[in-house]
Amino acid sequence: MMNSKNDQCPLCGGNKTNGKTTFTADLGSGVVVVRHVRATVCTQCGEEWIDDATARRLEQVVNEARLQHREVEITAFA
Repeated sequence: MMNSKNDQCPLCGGNKTNGKTTFTADLGSGVVVVRHVRATVCTQCGEEWIDDATARRLEQVVNEARLQHREVEITAFA
């Protein structure tokens, strides 16, 4: 059966599947690492995509770390 365009990686043509990724942000004065972030991942090339709701939550985590002047913040996605 053929995959729909939404299930096909636009970069390599591989299959996209639900998975996890690690998100990292360099704040200049520190680094934020968020593990176990829900993502869509290409099984062939490894490219990753996160949805808008997840991106908004990650933005909140990064802003909180920036406001608290954390040098290193490592957390799991909740």
